[in-house]
Amino acid sequence: MRTPCIRVCSLDPLTRLCAGCGRTTDEIAGWMRFSDEERETIMENLPARLAAPVSESTKTLETTG
Repeated sequence: MRTPCIRVCSLDPLTRLCAGCGRTTDEIAGWMRFSDEERETIMENLPARLAAPVSESTKTLETTG
């Protein structure tokens, strides 16, 4: 079974995504139960998730929080 895990497991507090692979906690927890098609769909979206810039509203939270 393919997995995007690169063993850099750290959740980003702003995006709530794993900094290593880009998955959500629900995706990580359910990975073994997902069908091959579901896993492939998630994996196709991961590069865009990891490359997405942090939104301005999130940056504001970061500087004020």
